[in-house]
Amino acid sequence: MYAVIKTGGKQYRVAEGDVVRIEKLNADIGSEVTFDEVLMVGEGAKIKAGKDAAKAKVTGVITEAGRGQKIVIFKKRRRKNYRLTKGHRQSFTAVRIAKIG
Repeated sequence: MYAVIKTGGKQYRVAEGDVVRIEKLNADIGSEVTFDEVLMVGEGAKIKAGKDAAKAKVTGVITEAGRGQKIVIFKKRRRKNYRLTKGHRQSFTAVRIAKIG
């Protein structure tokens, strides 16, 4: 069984036992999280979407919280002696999907 959930402005296809890296959540490691915004639930050829899927809930346990790899942003204007280097590391929360129901 799998589900499509929406969190942090993004959609994720999850199944039981999957570990998903999502946008940062304000919760402790080991705590349980419930995703109420379920867009679709499916198992094989049986698919529920819309109001039927909205009744379902996906629960998971937070396993890790951290920051991803650094992304380097480099800007340059040729012949103008302009160079700008910036970096960014996106915060994430890793969630192990425990139950879809």
